[in-house]
Amino acid sequence: MTVLSTVEISYGDDLYKIVDSLNRTLKQENLTFGITLSEENHEKAIFTIYRVK
Repeated sequence: MTVLSTVEISYGDDLYKIVDSLNRTLKQENLTFGITLSEENHEKAIFTIYRVK
């Protein structure tokens, strides 16, 4: 996988629903999306877009 973009955003309880929807919708375009809590600040999340080879 190749990282296309990474951004730090405010964490919300439903954020995973957006990531899940993007993954289901854009899987055929060889794109995958990920979300993880920031290690420094648990009120922030790291959102990453990957291209699957």
